[in-house]
Amino acid sequence: MYQSEAPPQKNLPTMYDLPSEDLNELDSTIHPRPPWETMPTMYDLPSENPEEPGLPDEFHDFQPQLLRETCQSPIYPREEMFIGTDLNLYYDGRHYSWYKRPDWFLVLGVATSEKQEDMRLSYVVWQEVVAPFLIVELLSPGTEAEDLGQTLRRANKPPTKWQAYEQYLRSPYYVIFDRYENRLRVFQLRGTKYQAVELVEPKFWFPELELGIGVWSGKYQDTEGLWLRWYNQDGNWIPTFAERAEQEKQRADKLAEKLRALGVNLDEI
Repeated sequence: MYQSEAPPQKNLPTMYDLPSEDLNELDSTIHPRPPWETMPTMYDLPSENPEEPGLPDEFHDFQPQLLRETCQSPIYPREEMFIGTDLNLYYDGRHYSWYKRPDWFLVLGVATSEKQEDMRLSYVVWQEVVAPFLIVELLSPGTEAEDLGQTLRRANKPPTKWQAYEQYLRSPYYVIFDRYENRLRVFQLRGTKYQAVELVEPKFWFPELELGIGVWSGKYQDTEGLWLRWYNQDGNWIPTFAERAEQEKQRADKLAEKLRALGVNLDEI
């Protein structure tokens, strides 16, 4: 009598273990993986110069623009406020090569350039005479220690950023914004030292400007996020250029509707 073979043991390979193709007939060409899978991303590559950290990324480009657009003081005309963005700030007439490059700073009582050829290449304190009223730094991992005054001055080296702002420029206000932790820090010069201001909310009012600065959640340059911008005495955010243009358009549209309701043919005007 025919006796069938014994059933396969459980430890024998299955169809999932055995090759289904002849390995000798496979195409020997190895197709490379796309670069976005194998090459480093923007998170892997350095975005700062290790010897000069804090150089602009995309946020450091947009954020100063928003501060510039919304810095509209009822006390100081725009032409009497100089705003510097990532501009060399030379602060000691005894050391011509010493400079810092704040992310944003405001000088009061200094005229803006009326002609393009007169636009500043740098801001030189011993020529301008007036030091910045406010300095803003946008904190990044590479600059955090120096921004917050946690680094010490090295021998035969220029002062740290904190020392330059506090002891040389003696700027009345120093603001630091950390977008990663949604934290606003304000330091005010009292006597010879910066003192941290205790904030109940991420806002601070400057009586000298009749303006306040605070953290706003919204969309700027088509990018949603947390931004630093200025607000007025009513607590309203100062509108950007685009917002002002939209407001003007809405007012014009409402006026046109009223005129049409009165029978005015706007096409004939």
